[in-house]
Amino acid sequence: MKKVADEKQYLKELRNLVAHHQRKYHTEDASEISDQAYDALVKELAKLEEKIEGKKSKVTERVGGEVSNAFAKVRHVVPQWSFDNVFDFNELKAWEDRLERYLTKQGETTTSLTYVAEHKIDGLKLVMEYREGVFFRALTRGDGEVGEDVTHTARTINSLPMKLKKAVDLVCVGEVWMGEKEFENLNKNREKAGEDLFANPRNAAAGSLRQLDPEVARERDLSLFVYDVDVFFGRESKLPAPATQWEELQLLKTLGLPTNDYPRLCQALVEVEAYYQEWKEKHHELPYGVDGIVIKANEISVQKSAGYTAKAPRFGIAYKFPAVETTTVVENIELQVGRTGVVTPVAHLRAVVVDGSTVTRATLHNEDQIKRLDIRIGDTVIIRKAGDVIPEVVMVLKELRPKKTQAYVFPKTVIGCGGDGSIERIPGMSAYRCVFLDSDFLHRQRLYYFVSKNALNIDGVGPKIIDALLENSLINDCADLFTLTSEDFLSLSGFKQKSADNAVSAIKKARETTLSRLLVGLSIEHVGEETAHLLAKNFTTIDLLQKASREELITIDGIGEVVADKILEWQKDSKEQILLKNLLIHLNITNDAKVSNNRLQGQSFVFTGTLEQMTRPEAQSLVRKFGGVVVGSVSKNTDFVVVGKEAGSKAKLAKDLGVKILSETEFLTLVA
Repeated sequence: MKKVADEKQYLKELRNLVAHHQRKYHTEDASEISDQAYDALVKELAKLEEKIEGKKSKVTERVGGEVSNAFAKVRHVVPQWSFDNVFDFNELKAWEDRLERYLTKQGETTTSLTYVAEHKIDGLKLVMEYREGVFFRALTRGDGEVGEDVTHTARTINSLPMKLKKAVDLVCVGEVWMGEKEFENLNKNREKAGEDLFANPRNAAAGSLRQLDPEVARERDLSLFVYDVDVFFGRESKLPAPATQWEELQLLKTLGLPTNDYPRLCQALVEVEAYYQEWKEKHHELPYGVDGIVIKANEISVQKSAGYTAKAPRFGIAYKFPAVETTTVVENIELQVGRTGVVTPVAHLRAVVVDGSTVTRATLHNEDQIKRLDIRIGDTVIIRKAGDVIPEVVMVLKELRPKKTQAYVFPKTVIGCGGDGSIERIPGMSAYRCVFLDSDFLHRQRLYYFVSKNALNIDGVGPKIIDALLENSLINDCADLFTLTSEDFLSLSGFKQKSADNAVSAIKKARETTLSRLLVGLSIEHVGEETAHLLAKNFTTIDLLQKASREELITIDGIGEVVADKILEWQKDSKEQILLKNLLIHLNITNDAKVSNNRLQGQSFVFTGTLEQMTRPEAQSLVRKFGGVVVGSVSKNTDFVVVGKEAGSKAKLAKDLGVKILSETEFLTLVA
């Protein structure tokens, strides 16, 4: 826990950092961190201000940014606000409870509250004014009270009508955005011209709208959605003023303004939650960026009664999708020894929720990564996690670094390595490994992996049972597992006849295995699931792999020199070969890499998210069965990305790269 003096200093530094990122986002259109990481910093700042000072500061209450002197300054007819955020259904319900309590005090009935839910578009707010149906002026949000006149660039937006379908007076609000394809083309052109690239479509859209030269904005093909009515006079049109938020959207559409295709009128908060869950899963399919939904009380009379706080409307809230980036603190750094002796640095983090799950650890990859980021114990960092991607540290916020921190230095020895525990850097690589591989820790790790789902898949015989078998001298290596009887298991604490019989039955079932599973279970360095399948495909029996030459190995697409050398080391390791000989006595090995037909020959597949009709290994086996290849990461050379529920960043990257995306149903049709 920080001391009071330390907390006050940290508060000052955090406030300065938030103000810096506000300026980069709102004023300079050059954000340096993601919106999600910024949200986390603001949330922490608000908590600390309430704790130490008892109130929020101008920084946390600020709406928008400074108004640039490069543009004419115009005071808004109606002040412009930003929405407060919630991040889960409990927080959303708490917002509704606050709204109902406030409305009750104002004498409003709350039994029939309805809501309009819409996409929260990641763009730049634009306030547009029409006089007698003719476009007059467009302003940025600015600081909420005064905006910048960007009429000259707004006119270049193709979807913004210069004349409405009715001669009304109107002040309306929308969001200017840039499509993913337009963003990609813009950055390609900037790269060719030697110019700095935009970090994201939002920066690009904002930077385009705030150009002095309208032709620059015209070339960038901006888009617009209009979603709110601030002022409306129907004049001779006889159009009535809207009484609800939903009617506002219909009015905007009637007048010929571009509106989003996906708003929803919700009769209760549970319907809002359903809308949220729907778009949380498929918002990556949209051509524009969406980081959540916006909810507003539908009745305009309710909105007026609810009013505003210092910075946000009480009648509306932004419900953000799970963050894939957030901030937390590095509490410790330790070296983790894998089953093959490779040593990986891991950051122990202050617990934080990211991408829907609580994260307490993140990979630091290797020594070079630690030095590049200069990660230290005590640092506040931005971490990223998406879908099934292992959490990683992507940035250190050095402005918040405590005094007297020290650079992390790799130790020379690690508990878990054999011999004297010493480690060495692998020649030509950034990774370290144990010098000696004879430790009890590594022996246990290899046994754990041998029985795991990815290897022999001995159901019910996990690490705790392996430990008990070792400690009671019932096994020494993985081959001994196949000699165990029910009586052996009954001698262990907690086992009864049924559980003992089940364990023996699971081991017996594992005798029938595949070549690729066996190769994974042997823990040959660098031979994971995909490499094992490549080897099984090219060397149809374990005997052939034992005799394979270096030349035969490196000619296989996907097997490089490093992997080939490790397989040769395994071939010459007498202990490993004796273990294999003992294993083969008990196993009946088939080759799952045999191809039924070549309909998917040479085509690569990436799987992301949770599949509902089969497990991911089952789906991957189908790809291999028909000659396809399963890869772990998305690139422009990937043929298909199969997307399940709660898919992460791989789905978005696939869309950005133009890779074909398949639903689970489409995938099953392809392999049927």
